[in-house]
Amino acid sequence: MSGHEGDEGVVFEIAVVVPKLGENKGDCVQSDEADFVEFLVDELRKTGLIVERIVGLQNEFLKLAAPTEILGKAAAELQFRKRTHIGMDFPFEWDEVEAFVRQPDGSLFSWCERFRCYNHIIYGIVNTKKSVIELKADSTEVDWKPGESLIQKMESVGIVKEVFPLHDEKKRKQLLRSWAMNWLDFTSQPIDDICSYYGMKIATYFAFLGMFTRWMLFPAMLGLTVQLVDFGSLQLLVLPVFFICMISWAVLFFQFWKRKNSALLARWQVYHSTCAETEYKFSQTEQSTYQSPTEVMKKQGTDKMTEKAVIQREEWFRWLMRFRNDAFIILSIICLQLPFELAYAHLYEVIGSDILKFCLTAVYLLAIQYFTRIGGKISAKLIKYENNDNVEYRADSLVYKVFGLYFMQSYIGIFYHALLHRNFMTLRKVLVQRLIISEVIENILENSIPYLSYSFKKFRALRNKRKRDQGPSMGKTRSIPRVEKEYLKPTYAASIGQELEDGLFDDFLELVLQFGMIMMFACAFPLAFAFAAVNNITEIRTDALKLLAVMKRPIPRADATIGAWLNIFQFLIVMSICTNSALLVCLYDQEGKWNLSPGLAAILVMEHVLLFIKFGFSRIVPEEPAWVKAARRKNATQAEQVCSKQLLRSISGDEKLFQEIKKNE
Repeated sequence: MSGHEGDEGVVFEIAVVVPKLGENKGDCVQSDEADFVEFLVDELRKTGLIVERIVGLQNEFLKLAAPTEILGKAAAELQFRKRTHIGMDFPFEWDEVEAFVRQPDGSLFSWCERFRCYNHIIYGIVNTKKSVIELKADSTEVDWKPGESLIQKMESVGIVKEVFPLHDEKKRKQLLRSWAMNWLDFTSQPIDDICSYYGMKIATYFAFLGMFTRWMLFPAMLGLTVQLVDFGSLQLLVLPVFFICMISWAVLFFQFWKRKNSALLARWQVYHSTCAETEYKFSQTEQSTYQSPTEVMKKQGTDKMTEKAVIQREEWFRWLMRFRNDAFIILSIICLQLPFELAYAHLYEVIGSDILKFCLTAVYLLAIQYFTRIGGKISAKLIKYENNDNVEYRADSLVYKVFGLYFMQSYIGIFYHALLHRNFMTLRKVLVQRLIISEVIENILENSIPYLSYSFKKFRALRNKRKRDQGPSMGKTRSIPRVEKEYLKPTYAASIGQELEDGLFDDFLELVLQFGMIMMFACAFPLAFAFAAVNNITEIRTDALKLLAVMKRPIPRADATIGAWLNIFQFLIVMSICTNSALLVCLYDQEGKWNLSPGLAAILVMEHVLLFIKFGFSRIVPEEPAWVKAARRKNATQAEQVCSKQLLRSISGDEKLFQEIKKNE
């Protein structure tokens, strides 16, 4: 092993996996293979990266670190827009580094920015010569053509197996103590440290989960009271009051979440679009299309009709593609899934044994997982033809489609029990089984399967090493290096559409389905809020432990909102108003005559009042704190003043130059 093992302060953040020398040929190491690895290491070091070679049991690993100067120059080439001390965003310049604001942890760049810089440096190694360079590895010849990326070429032929981010052991252990293993405060989380280590997208999820769990304590206590206390003749009045409280609670929660999200964006210095892909496209366009004000004024008005026609054609084409895909998903649900759901609901009603019902529900939920993953993969393929602008838009489209699948699969059977049979006791049993079984299945799948997968890969690597050690070169079996252990860990990826979404997709989906279950049938089973609160308290720590100990370090995403999931939560609130009103009608109209008695009329009035509350609170509670608005207005005013002065100076300079040219003529 060579490199910078003894360097203090060096944090290796990226690993490149290459085949172990001679792993396919016993212990015979070819000189051309050694030359290839050395060549790759030399090329990486030429870029200024610090490289450390680690020989593992099955592969060889190149751990990479970068000094701040190297990252700064890469950020300048990518033209990152960063906050300055005067409150404005400017393209980053390494020579003016002191003018830019640092991160809350003292670092110059966030983890998302550093990861993009590493990618730019690593994949920016190209053949600058005019001739082809021949490389050899494992008796395989590779032609490195001029202008071709070295890493991409090696990945295409299978020499470079993977490039993945590494855990920082010091910060990881600190987060284990302060976050994953901190059970004293149920909902306390070091959100800023999570943002610094994992990026804004994951930090936003845990900020939302923590706030949601804290707010869940009130409906949990109220649900326990309604469920366990016998109010006698007032029971029929208690349920509508409980329903109104829950709707008001849900609406207020999401309004205050919007306020907190705005505060987080301001605290994390996000005042512009943070989507990496959009930001990168913007910087390229801004650099390549810049023109002086005089040229802009001369060309103003030209080609406007052509540009407008192209934009409109692309807009309608995208809409038609989305409409076609949505129609395909909806028809699939109606023709394929709906009969399956109704058959389950009918069997559940016919079967008399509770044990058989429990087993039927377990099999049904497992089947849901399987069928929905198939539907999600089909949705991911359809989205590729929608021509969306960037990854976030494609991910949002996938979220809507897959949620439609899960919505029908998760709730159609419950709707069947609630509206057709109108049996509250059966409905309550179904809700208990669904909540308990689905949460147990989800926790088992998302925590145990990745650990078992890692343990199996580790066991197989050790077994293969022992078999090789029993050959002619018998020796002592070495332990697995830490970097190889991280390589063997599963990736934090979504169960469907891995190229569009990471593991947050499954975590958000689980939270959304739980919210729909407890809200849409709140009047039938108020105790469900207590189950959800306990589950979410556990979910915070288990998800943290999963990320820190079981999974590879995720690739960071710059988006700092919950995106399309917020619209889905809002949709479920509206659905819960309708479903709970229907449940109350069934409760009050047990004879099935559906006459508009004063009680039923009151329920209809209550439904309209709740809908008014739902849409009225969005105006009553501001979505942004006042200090965030003030800071944004101040920054916008400063930016307008500076830009106006620069623009006037530029126009004035062009006009003077125009007059001088006219005089010379």
